Amino acid sequence: MILAVAADALQIFVFPVFAEGVLSPADDVLDIAIAAVLVHLLGWHWEFLPTFAAKLVPGVDLVPFWTLSVVNVYRKWKQAVVTEEKALEAGRVIEGEYKST
Repeated sequence: MILAVAADALQIFVFPVFAEGVLSPADDVLDIAIAAVLVHLLGWHWEFLPTFAAKLVPGVDLVPFWTLSVVNVYRKWKQAVVTEEKALEAGRVIEGEYKST
């Protein structure tokens, strides 16, 4: 989450001041690096693909898409964990094991 927020903050506040703005090559390099690091840390998620595409469009780059995509990935992960915990508490068979309540 911190990495995504930092990348978006750099793109919104720092790069337009020192470079060519949204057409900056440094902006594109940062997007490629952030995409690679997030896929390495969190695994492949479909949310990263539209985010990466949107970051390449001038002007749209000012929306914090990396932060939004990481929040969405975390939200989906948290939902899956809660659903799994509820299934275990209900005593359902999961992966060949049975846990009674």
